[in-house]
Amino acid sequence: MGPAQQILENLSAQRKRRWAVKMAVAETSDRLSAFLSSGIYRLESCNAVFIDPVRVLNRSYSRFRVSPSMYYSRFFDSKHEDQESRFSSNSRKRKRKEKQPHALNERERSADERHQEARPLLLKAHESLLEATDLLSVICNLRNDVCSLTESEESLPRVEQSFVELGRVWQAPLYEIILHFHQHCRPSGDASSPLIQYKEERVIPIFNNLVVNETSDNVEAEFLNSRYVIPRESCFYMSDLRQIHNLIPAESDCGFSLIVVDPPWENKSASQKLVYSTLPNRYFLSLPIKKLTHTEGALIALWVTNREKLRGFVEKELFPAWGVSYAATFYWLKVKSDGSLISDLDLFHHRPYECLLLGYCHGEGMDSEYQSRLKPLQDNQVIISIPGDYSRKPPIGELLMEYVPELKPARCIELFAREMQAGWISWGNEPLHFQELRYFRGTREKG
Repeated sequence: MGPAQQILENLSAQRKRRWAVKMAVAETSDRLSAFLSSGIYRLESCNAVFIDPVRVLNRSYSRFRVSPSMYYSRFFDSKHEDQESRFSSNSRKRKRKEKQPHALNERERSADERHQEARPLLLKAHESLLEATDLLSVICNLRNDVCSLTESEESLPRVEQSFVELGRVWQAPLYEIILHFHQHCRPSGDASSPLIQYKEERVIPIFNNLVVNETSDNVEAEFLNSRYVIPRESCFYMSDLRQIHNLIPAESDCGFSLIVVDPPWENKSASQKLVYSTLPNRYFLSLPIKKLTHTEGALIALWVTNREKLRGFVEKELFPAWGVSYAATFYWLKVKSDGSLISDLDLFHHRPYECLLLGYCHGEGMDSEYQSRLKPLQDNQVIISIPGDYSRKPPIGELLMEYVPELKPARCIELFAREMQAGWISWGNEPLHFQELRYFRGTREKG
């Protein structure tokens, strides 16, 4: 090869490298732009995504916005970091104790085996997050509010409603919620005529009743001097476990194709902090998952903790009782605003991740040919986010939609819900917990 040809080849290689760099930068920019609008960022070289729950939830609202400062009440401010520092110190003490030689019992060995299987993919997902420097520069500012306070929000009464307690008293059937609908219409039917705004109020029972917002706008609601926001095209049914049968459709072709379940598992930490009421595992066996399932089947997504006893219960008793066949496990990896894990990955009793077990409940119309058309669930996917309030799970519906049986649009329900999403039915004894107006920001229309 002559000198001239060598120079030409070197120039060609340099151009290729520059072109590759430009393409990589463009691709990164595209992913970040998509994240800023959708709240979902797909990480490179691994089976993981980072999500901003605030951005995802805000797609359910028009006149309101979820407040980042209220959602991200932990893992941002210095007060929490002081608590984390104390927690880390205590964690080190626990680890020192755990390092003392002792024989693991059978459950502990099984739990450790599961952890060792998940560890490499969790580490890879976390490394990919730390390499996404463009995303990290955004993550550290997720708590900043970009919207102004809603009118009179600072003067709103901060009365904590215990829906669980209110639902138990004999007066529960008498409690009512007021829905304020803001509607617009063109009286002449002419597209060029001015819009006229009018208001409608509905007063309906709040407990043991399906409360529906069938409109394409958010609805503001009042209950016992507190205000709430109901997303568009959504509804809730607030009751205890004894009333869930009221959600079973008369015909299976009116059932649900995506069922997300976040049970209040027995948990010492939750009981000690009085965050929510828990139930013994056996109570969940009675959930009528099969009867809630659409005739073409449903994807079931079940949140579980890392307790081995619980995993065994789900695999051996709960899924079989529900008629659910296990398909995959997803992991929710929890990080702080700087991208670091909220606790040591190998901390035995305080892992920085939770599991989402996925399976299918076969409907009457799901024959073998139909099942073969379902998109295979990719196992071991990792969802990374900064946690919100205690036990508040990230909104995962959009991530699951591609695996839902073919029914379009998907019919979605969340059981034991503590917040609402557009297009979903939310059931539980406190589905309005995070719908209180103080969790929202933004300007509201005056009318």
